[in-house]
Amino acid sequence: MVSGKRLLLPFIGLLSTPLMATTFDDLATLPASDIQVIDCRSSNHYNGWPEGSATMGGHYPGAINFDSDWLSTLRPPHLEHLLQHKGVKFDKKTFLYCGPEKAKVLNEQLHSIGMDNVAVITQKISDYKGEIERLPKFQNLVSPEWLEQVINGENTLYAPEKGFKVVEVAWGPPTKYLAAHIPGALYLNTNDIESEPWWNRVDDKKLTEVIKNLGISYDTTVIFYGRDNTAAARAANIMMYAGVEDVRLLNGGWKSWVNAGYITEPMLNSASANVEFGRPIPSRPDLIIDVPEAKNILADPKHKSLVSIRTWDEYIGITSGYKYIKPKGRITGSKWGHAGSDAYHLEDFRNPDDTMLSADSIEAFWKEWGIEKSHQASFYCGTGWRASEVFFYAYVMGWENISVFDGGWFEWSGAPANPTSTGEIKPSK
Repeated sequence: MVSGKRLLLPFIGLLSTPLMATTFDDLATLPASDIQVIDCRSSNHYNGWPEGSATMGGHYPGAINFDSDWLSTLRPPHLEHLLQHKGVKFDKKTFLYCGPEKAKVLNEQLHSIGMDNVAVITQKISDYKGEIERLPKFQNLVSPEWLEQVINGENTLYAPEKGFKVVEVAWGPPTKYLAAHIPGALYLNTNDIESEPWWNRVDDKKLTEVIKNLGISYDTTVIFYGRDNTAAARAANIMMYAGVEDVRLLNGGWKSWVNAGYITEPMLNSASANVEFGRPIPSRPDLIIDVPEAKNILADPKHKSLVSIRTWDEYIGITSGYKYIKPKGRITGSKWGHAGSDAYHLEDFRNPDDTMLSADSIEAFWKEWGIEKSHQASFYCGTGWRASEVFFYAYVMGWENISVFDGGWFEWSGAPANPTSTGEIKPSK
């Protein structure tokens, strides 16, 4: 351990703007209020997946995740805006944690916007002697690297125990899937798991048939992904409701697989349909609720939260968000949980590469609206897709008493007797 001084990095020649080196141990000697740590690795490693040959992953307590690779799509002032959104303070002593090349790139960009008081941490996170932070269920939000190893039959941590299925999910015919998909992936049309008039989940008999056709039993590890990962998350929530014990979601969806440079394949894959699920369906009915349960949550806002995963304009009634939904406004008593730019995007919960935003950031804007981890929390949107992705993020964050309100705004607003509201509203906290 280096104490009281900093050494030049052994790779300092790579950097046009010199970086000084330190270790995590040295940070303990500095006032926490005077410094900030930026973890510039992949969000998967930040979340908890081990890096390289390490057996343990996660991040330094309080570190801000800002993957250096995001810089390929960012230019000032977008860089400054994203740094501010992540909580980076431009006037603080800043410590970077990632590989030398990634540190070089990020340091140069920080220098370009006037952040010159920057050093790099050379110690491995696995050597940090304190408690490392990670998502409690990070293994359910998988990286493309992990998925590629599983598909290739390689030994990997947190591997499926009873076989696995990879499933691409989208609405409608498998047009894009037939052109290219992850090797071995099956295809699931959301029309097979949702039904009109409200696009709620299909009945249990139909769901049983769909699961059987996919060759899934309760102990199959099922890994979902989508070109739009809200569709994949919708399927993930419904499979968890059915009783599948090990449901995973590809962090960043199809985009993450393509960006990683892994191979794809064309044409349709078929599953062995003669597989018994092995349990009653649904085995976890608590993971999806309907209107009566939503009303029960609204009756106790101090201990329960019905969380609107809709844009601010949807929430205050400027737009319904959808061409096929006429009523505008929010469920009276629901709390705004953030969303994105419109009904089909979820930028508030995603990094620039579409991976999950850090749990600290999510919990910070939820806390402002009185949405607490101790609450019974149910998420809703228009018809369930956005709410399902956020439900899954809450799940990997360790939130336990959670569900998706299936009918969402569409079904709720379809009954004039259900109370709705419009107009500006301030957070409860």
